[in-house]
Amino acid sequence: MYIKRRDFIKTGTIAAAGSIIVPPLLHSCNMTRLSDNAESYLNHFEVTPETLKKVISAAMSKGADYADLFFEHTLNNTSALEDGKVNSAYSNISSGVGIRVVKGEQTGYAYSEDLTPEAMLKSAATAANIADSSGKPFTGKTKEYLAPGYYNITKSWEETSIKDKIPYIQRLNDNMFAQDKRVTKVNAYLGDTTSYILFFNSDGLLTWDYRPLVFLAGICIMEDKGRVENFTVSRSYRTGAEFLTNDLMDTMAKEAVAKTTLLFEASQPIAGEMPVVLGAGDSGILLHEAMGHAFEADFNRKNLSIFSDKMGKKIAEDFVTIIDDGTIPGNRGTLNFDDEGNPTAKTTLVSKGILTSYLHDRISANYYKVAPTGNGRRQSFRHIPMPRMRSTYMENGPHKKDEIISSVKNGIYVESFSNGEVNIGQGDFTFYVKFGYLIEDGKLTRPIKDVNIIGNGPQALADIEMAADDFALSNGTWTCGKNGQGAPVTMGLPTVKIKKLTVGGINA
Repeated sequence: MYIKRRDFIKTGTIAAAGSIIVPPLLHSCNMTRLSDNAESYLNHFEVTPETLKKVISAAMSKGADYADLFFEHTLNNTSALEDGKVNSAYSNISSGVGIRVVKGEQTGYAYSEDLTPEAMLKSAATAANIADSSGKPFTGKTKEYLAPGYYNITKSWEETSIKDKIPYIQRLNDNMFAQDKRVTKVNAYLGDTTSYILFFNSDGLLTWDYRPLVFLAGICIMEDKGRVENFTVSRSYRTGAEFLTNDLMDTMAKEAVAKTTLLFEASQPIAGEMPVVLGAGDSGILLHEAMGHAFEADFNRKNLSIFSDKMGKKIAEDFVTIIDDGTIPGNRGTLNFDDEGNPTAKTTLVSKGILTSYLHDRISANYYKVAPTGNGRRQSFRHIPMPRMRSTYMENGPHKKDEIISSVKNGIYVESFSNGEVNIGQGDFTFYVKFGYLIEDGKLTRPIKDVNIIGNGPQALADIEMAADDFALSNGTWTCGKNGQGAPVTMGLPTVKIKKLTVGGINA
């Protein structure tokens, strides 16, 4: 790339001293007079307006309904600590363009890591084969979309060296060991990603984005009288190197040791069907997996989701409202626009118990005759976009946490999950509970661990009897998998009570 990085940052959507927050703006112009922002991103990828026009024309050459170009340049750095030292680090650079052609509900896709006009035209011709008639060259005007700035950056990761990062990772390690003499090993991982995105489509939409992402994970391993336990803490946001602070390292170290310590006291409960109380925050993973995927419009369009015929119908209690939001500042699941160039939004999926919307990409929105919800996402330029969640959560309910706990005679309280499996079609799920508590006579008693909970997502949603007013987002390193693609997401939940789920424990 011939443009200087510092010049690019100064003329792009961020500046060295902070982020520039601007309202969405569509600006029509011809292909020879573009804004400085647009020119900066075109220069970054070494493409011209005329090249974009030619490649889109090639993609539309066989009568497609629509085509788009998704340029991406991603820089990724990862550092790892083991045995008391940061002893490994690696970097990766990925760059290319994905060319998508849509005809009806069919998609042709090709990508190229070579951004020369010849290579892109060849890829466009390949993707165009999904259609089988004659098309017309692109002759429309370009409409620039200056997206809002949801990522607050004061120091970019590109100007942060490994030497700047090591003291923080080392502090996380040292603080865990200092917390408890039973700590025998700590693993820590810090990763940062910076992506430059340029998007152009056959409607003439031209937009761009500078996407930061950081994650930090710490694994605490402790041994007591021959018994070994471990717990992982993590944080992830779309922000710059200001993420690294001593306070964060100290908080994460304390949290990791405290949670691992509790596992030494934990045991498995008696198996059976019982009320389950989901703790605020991390328990949102059950909402995401067991219910959220079933709201994705491609599953519903293909009649694979149990919610396919439930639009406008009551599926939960009146106090249940479920949101998927792509606009939370700095959130891991947030985007300034989705990977189809659509503005992200705060989408209400369930309003007071009524199913009101699916999560749409361009294809499903066209099928249902609604506007896209900004949920068209892809792992990289090598992948096609599809409806995906962003930050999915349930809003506060009318109850109190203590009120919910006291309403349960015999059940469990779940605080953290580690993994699970879901059948999207029927909504059946199995989740592995890393840590929680027994509820006996309305009180939290013994810690529990290594518990499976089994149920059905839509039924569990209908069986939510109470919801507290203590909503929390889980800002961990959540990555959602779908059709072989991964996407960064977040989720959240207030404390909720589900009438009954099957709990697998001893004597199961």
